[in-house]
Amino acid sequence: MHKLFITGTDTDAGKTFVATTLLYKAQSLGLSTFGLKPIAAGCEWSLEQNPSGEWHNDDALSLQAASSIKTDYAVNNPVAFPQAVAPHIAAELNNSQLTLNSLLEQCQTGMEQVAGLHLIEGAGGWLVPLNNEHTLADFAQQLNHDVVLVVGMKLGCINHALLTQQLILATKLNFVGWVANHIDPEMSEQEANFAYLKNHLQAPCLGRIPFSPIKQPKDLIHHIILPSE
Repeated sequence: MHKLFITGTDTDAGKTFVATTLLYKAQSLGLSTFGLKPIAAGCEWSLEQNPSGEWHNDDALSLQAASSIKTDYAVNNPVAFPQAVAPHIAAELNNSQLTLNSLLEQCQTGMEQVAGLHLIEGAGGWLVPLNNEHTLADFAQQLNHDVVLVVGMKLGCINHALLTQQLILATKLNFVGWVANHIDPEMSEQEANFAYLKNHLQAPCLGRIPFSPIKQPKDLIHHIILPSE
């Protein structure tokens, strides 16, 4: 069973797009899949799946849709805030206390789902705060999942990718791969940037996702591989 934690070089690197592509890729290989978004900020109130209403996030809904194991929305996304801000600020705005232990507890049901690919998507980048003491990096260390880095290919991505790699390796977690996600069609010297990343990131490149404003993750599974595939 593959257990992956998906992080990114920054907030708009395209973690969800790559995560859902990986989930659909796994399904094409005959694996069951489950995607978990522990924290989502930037949600809308919805009655679609729960008659009592609950906060829904588009990224978490994408992971839920790409999961062959179907559960209630709250299992895929146990912590949801309406404000599109950093999680620790969103928690304060909602008079909620976000701790490492409470997050682990709220994710327990999602963590117990048994799938050929069990995928957890972080929020923002590697060091997004949960509170004044802990970040999502601490959460990832508790999970002990293999880490996949999504590099949003744009100006500055090399610096962000190398800094993130340094922090991942410092945790002793297994850095199993990275994905080049071409989010900026106007980026200059894309091939040169990709070549530098390929030579300096200490994990295999799992794929290059082309800029595709129309295509969906299902259409792009041939651009990506699973770790150790």
